[in-house]
Amino acid sequence: MPGLRSSPPALLLLFLLALPRGSRAGQALEPGSRSAAAAARVALQYRNSQAGSLGGLRALGQVRKATLKNIPESGHKYYLQFSTEDYRTGEDAGNCLATVLYPKKKSRPVVSIKCSHTKDQKEIQEEDNRFYQRIRHQSKPITANNIPDSYGNIEPALEPVWALAVAGSSSIMWEKSTETLGYFLAQVKSVRQWIRKDDFIEFDYTVLLHEMPTQEIISCHMRLTWLPGRPLKVKHFCASEGHGAEEGSGAESGSAAAPSAEKGASF
Repeated sequence: MPGLRSSPPALLLLFLLALPRGSRAGQALEPGSRSAAAAARVALQYRNSQAGSLGGLRALGQVRKATLKNIPESGHKYYLQFSTEDYRTGEDAGNCLATVLYPKKKSRPVVSIKCSHTKDQKEIQEEDNRFYQRIRHQSKPITANNIPDSYGNIEPALEPVWALAVAGSSSIMWEKSTETLGYFLAQVKSVRQWIRKDDFIEFDYTVLLHEMPTQEIISCHMRLTWLPGRPLKVKHFCASEGHGAEEGSGAESGSAAAPSAEKGASF
C-alpha cells in the first residue's frame, strides 16, 4: 500500500512473485509502450490520491517491465515495475511495483502499489507541515486564477495550492481512467479558500484535465479538505462539452463558511 518502505531487491522479489505463471502468463509489453505508461500513471494517481501528502507526490519516471494478462470475466490486468520522480523537483523518488486491473464493467481501475523511498517519512511530514503553515499563515483567504499561467509559471506563494490540486485531481483522474483513456492535470482555472473554524484547510477548485488520446479538455469542480497526517477528502463534479454533465464522487468535506470574493487575497 502507499507508504510501504521496501528496498529495490525486495520490491523486485514481490514483482516476480506477483507475475502470472504458466501457459496463461500473459503478454510481455514493451516498457516504452503507451499502454504500459498509461497504466503506470494510473497507479501513481491512485497512490498520490491515497497518500494524503503534498511532500510525497510522485510523477512517473520510466517503466522498466510490463506484462498484460487477460482475466476472463474480470478484465485486463497490468503488472508493472517503474521508477518515479519527485513531482516538484524531478529528483529520483524511488521505484514502484503495481498491478492495475481495468474491469470489464464500467468502474474505476483496481490498483495495488508498493514503492521504495528516497525520502524518509519524517522528511515528508516536515515538507507537508511547511506547505500547511504557508497556507494557514496567509493574511487573507486565497483566491487565484490560471495556475500555471500561459507561460507555464507558478508563483511561489501558490505552490502549496498547486500541490493540493495535484493531489486532489489525482483522485479524479484515477477514477475516470480506462484502458483507452487517460488524464493529465492541465491547469487550475480558479481556486478559492473557505474559512473554517477547525484546523483543516478547505478549497474550491475548478481544474482542467487533458484527456488522452482524445485531446479533449474536461472541466471539473473539486471541493478539497486537508490536514497533514489525515486522509485527503475530495468531492468532485465533472462536465465536458463532448460528454455533457457527469456526476462526480468522493468523500464529503466538512462544513465551512465561504469568503466573499472581495475578502479573498488574489495572487
